[in-house]
Amino acid sequence: MSNDQLEARAADSGANATAAFRKTREGAALDVPPERVSAMATEAIEAIQEVARRHRLTYDEYRVLKDWLISVGEDGEWPLFLDVWLEHVIEDINTSHRTGDKGSIEGPYYVPNAPEMGSHAKIDMRDGEKGDTLRFQGQVRSTDGSPLGGAKVELWHADADGFYSQYAPGLPEWNLRGSFTVDDEGRFQIDTVLPAPYQIPTDGACGRLIAAAGWHAWRPAHLHLKVGAQGHEQLTAQLYFPGDPHNEDDIASAVKPELMLDPKDGDVDGTAGKVVDYDFVLDPLA
Repeated sequence: MSNDQLEARAADSGANATAAFRKTREGAALDVPPERVSAMATEAIEAIQEVARRHRLTYDEYRVLKDWLISVGEDGEWPLFLDVWLEHVIEDINTSHRTGDKGSIEGPYYVPNAPEMGSHAKIDMRDGEKGDTLRFQGQVRSTDGSPLGGAKVELWHADADGFYSQYAPGLPEWNLRGSFTVDDEGRFQIDTVLPAPYQIPTDGACGRLIAAAGWHAWRPAHLHLKVGAQGHEQLTAQLYFPGDPHNEDDIASAVKPELMLDPKDGDVDGTAGKVVDYDFVLDPLA
């Protein structure tokens, strides 16, 4: 992969993630009580101040920090920064009450309104798409065990080179993205390819932080899903594959044991591949 491709990936993905987030927030407003805003803002500022005191931050270090914070915005990487280092905590807080599946982070690369493909279908992909064939199938149920016919399963994931459509140049718009409406028994069957582990963009501000701290930038291979049904809480999940070297040190801290898949060797329309059975259990709305 050329340096030009890597540079395009970081620049494009940052700008696109920011634009996509802002589009979803158009016209949105939230009436948060001033005392709640004050409490959270004050504690966040005090926490940063305490770090500065504890480590006796120098003026040179302060100026580097200031320059870096500016560059995060200029590179369009605030969605990436927040989704990698904060979202897993927000997700844990907001799903702790669930008795069904708890899910995982959404990440910065979700795109709504992917093409509808029915309950049993092959996801959009290029002719000769690289990667081993994967059949992902299962059932969507409520916490009482009843099937949720008509539920919607949205699936998106990186390709075999670690790139997402609409966030890297040269990929078809809906490559490896699709919406699937389950059958009357809540069942679905989706044919796709195995995703690859990948590094989050490293030539922007987030990459400079990773390099300066001596961290790695790797995420393990995973599938992204959103699962929703009438009268139930929407589930957002990332599902992972056993044996990935970064399941234990995911840069986004999003891996959970219950999100680990169990692929089996199988036949997928006459092609040797992997077959995964995974059911989703949704909590009814309170």
